[in-house]
Amino acid sequence: MPQVRHPKGHGIDTYVIGVRQFDQQVLPPTLPSTTVWGYGSLGDERTFSYPSFTMEAKVGRPVRVTWVNDLVDGEGRFRPHMLAADPTLHWANPPGGKTRRDSRPTFTSTPGPYTGPVPIVTHLHGGHSTEESDGYTEAWYLPHANNTPPGFATVGSYYDEFRGKFAHAHGVKWEPGTAIFQYANDQRAATLWFHDHALGMTRLNVYAGLAGFYLLRGGECDLPKGVLPEPAPAHGDPPDTRYHEIPLAIQDRSFNSDGSLFYPTSREFFDGFAGPYMPTTDVSPIWNPEFFANTMVVNGRTWPKLEVEPRRYRLRFLNGCNARFLILKIADSPTARPAQSAVPFWQIGNEGGFLPGPVRLERLLLANAERADVVVDFTGIPEGTELYLVNEGADQPFGRGEPGVDFPVADPDTTGQVMKLVVGPLMSRDKSVPPDQLTLPGTRPLGSASVTRRLSLNEAASNSPLAPPDTPVQNLLGTVDAVGNPVLLGWADPVTENPRLNATEIWELHNFTVDAHPIHIHQVAFEVVNRQPFNGSPAPPEIWERGSKDTVIAYPGEITRVKARFDHPGRFVWHCHIVEHEDNEMMRSFHVGGTRPKHH
Repeated sequence: MPQVRHPKGHGIDTYVIGVRQFDQQVLPPTLPSTTVWGYGSLGDERTFSYPSFTMEAKVGRPVRVTWVNDLVDGEGRFRPHMLAADPTLHWANPPGGKTRRDSRPTFTSTPGPYTGPVPIVTHLHGGHSTEESDGYTEAWYLPHANNTPPGFATVGSYYDEFRGKFAHAHGVKWEPGTAIFQYANDQRAATLWFHDHALGMTRLNVYAGLAGFYLLRGGECDLPKGVLPEPAPAHGDPPDTRYHEIPLAIQDRSFNSDGSLFYPTSREFFDGFAGPYMPTTDVSPIWNPEFFANTMVVNGRTWPKLEVEPRRYRLRFLNGCNARFLILKIADSPTARPAQSAVPFWQIGNEGGFLPGPVRLERLLLANAERADVVVDFTGIPEGTELYLVNEGADQPFGRGEPGVDFPVADPDTTGQVMKLVVGPLMSRDKSVPPDQLTLPGTRPLGSASVTRRLSLNEAASNSPLAPPDTPVQNLLGTVDAVGNPVLLGWADPVTENPRLNATEIWELHNFTVDAHPIHIHQVAFEVVNRQPFNGSPAPPEIWERGSKDTVIAYPGEITRVKARFDHPGRFVWHCHIVEHEDNEMMRSFHVGGTRPKHH
């Protein structure tokens, strides 16, 4: 992503990044193009892409981004959503105006999808951000369109407060349709990413294309140049540059025959329940509890091919899917199951930066929003060899266990394949260090915790006699009471997690649902302490979960313990990163440094 050429701030990397709608060839070239949303540098139309061009940042050097909601057409009129937005959730709700924005509206009859201007707000996932720059879900804003309906709220409940706070801290005002965030980059070198986080709209805005990598390099927790495979893509590279470090964003998508994105337009798609919906029952008419698409997309292309040299590569994987857990292997057959690992992964990093040491793995388990920084060594593999990155996760919610034994693997002909790797000739000598000989930068443990919180993960079924039994209507977080029962809490309930500033706490995640949930806590890099079945004894974290993380798998029927230090005051969120869950109540605010009343 190119920076602004003549920035005003001294010593700050400055960007102006907009969100626009455009067409891109996601499907093979013989098929139609796809209308997507994506980020790009406002100064250069050619930089708009799904997923976004990558942002490169340096430890200790701040980045300032003006994020522009440019979802308008050539005449300055707002662009409605391409996908069906359910207005019955607790969502941004611009039609509610100032008094009823960020709420769950009531209806006298079942509404159709929302067709107004689209709220966005961008979150740097894994960023050690202050509250006003974190992309808080109620700090959204509409595009500065010339036809926004009268009475609509144009910003979320916290936008004005954070706008004032940013102006006070940095002397810069946010213009209508924009927000300016500053990232201090005062953290370990790591693979971060950014994506939309608007309340009750995240699943749709991310599915439409709003995501990209943010790679933080340098500082004492990085390796010297030349140790790992390089180069990585950089702004201004000649077109024939050969890359040996490649970030890979893996997502699942479905398409209509005209090339447009398919995403469910009715609850009926999920479980066949055709109504009645709200307000007759408590079932939302459009929202689906999860969505599993039927093609795999890597860096904005369905089932791409990468030609590799017989040498080492650094691959930074992101699971950017809405709901799908991935279990990745490099195999020599695209369809044989169980897949045999042909080349191992050497995992060297996760969300919080480098692991304590390299870990050799036959397969990578990646929940939604998790990242794996790996070295793959193709040295000595004959030219012309065809390898396949395959996925043995399920085409359904993940529980745990062994692919093909405890759950059916993804369709080997479609979602079981991710990309093809073809070994070509060696073009230059590989000077990187073999992965088993790497010494990785150390991590500093957090020390003892002063507070332990017991939190719960829950699923709620419909209360309506008109809906079939066990019809899921929302997922919720909450607390655990004195006798161990879950206390279900929604987005609108008062804050229950309010760490003191600079406190180190242990959060116990008690999963009372039948599925695994990836839990993300904003602001912090946490340590995974252990996991414990409800009636069992604690087990240490997986070897690839050491170091620090920002997203952790909470397995069903287990307590997952994480430890974090909360050193930025203010209001943040923690949530499930299955975005369909996050958008319908599986998200809660926490407040660091005392409490503050909720604005509405």
